[in-house]
Amino acid sequence: MVRPHARGGRGVVTARALAALALVGATALLGGCGWLRTEAARGLPGDRSAEVVYVALGDSTVEGIGASSEEATYVGRLHARLRAHYPRARVHNLGVAGATSADVLAAQIERAVELGPNLVTLSVGPNDITGRVPVEVFERNVRAILARLRDATRAAVVVNSLPDLAVTPRFQRTPMADAVGRLSARFNERLATAVAEHGFVLVDLYHPSRAEVPAHPELVSRDGYHPSDAGYARWAELLWAGIEPLIVR
Repeated sequence: MVRPHARGGRGVVTARALAALALVGATALLGGCGWLRTEAARGLPGDRSAEVVYVALGDSTVEGIGASSEEATYVGRLHARLRAHYPRARVHNLGVAGATSADVLAAQIERAVELGPNLVTLSVGPNDITGRVPVEVFERNVRAILARLRDATRAAVVVNSLPDLAVTPRFQRTPMADAVGRLSARFNERLATAVAEHGFVLVDLYHPSRAEVPAHPELVSRDGYHPSDAGYARWAELLWAGIEPLIVR
């Protein structure tokens, strides 16, 4: 289990959770990226002329709330990076503001399968927390999403952990901050275990958010919650560090 969240310090998790997360703690605190690639992780094509299909699943951060344009979202930025390797790369952004893990399972996953993706990114969880979805239900939904992607596609799947919601202006210095921080850590522990067991890639946004958001308020949009253009650029940088090694050389 996760010990109580301490604002301003690192979340403390069990050895099992640390192994599952494969987070490089010191690197993350310095702004680096901790990510896990298992032996079963699927690769992206070696053929640069391939028509790579990228599908993005998740919530408002996937839709891009807080960004000034579609190109400024992390999905748009990742698509641009993919096109540098695969000029024919296409993106389908299925993210919807307010989506929970149940919404992704009910309304996004089958469309993703139909698109025949080579790469899928998944970002979900904050709305489960704010909507008071039990962590066990969140985990069950995530496992169903990942199982469907594993069984029905050959896509490389990259999942990001939840950033620490407690460091955003919306929750920071409010009575909800400690509870939201503890839940962020608990949800991440369950997410990490599920991702590892399905053989996919997990990218750490949790530790970078704790280290960087308080010191760099420009990473958060005017609503005090979603990333700004600068914040999405940082997300794209971290996610790309997990995606790039999957490209077959």
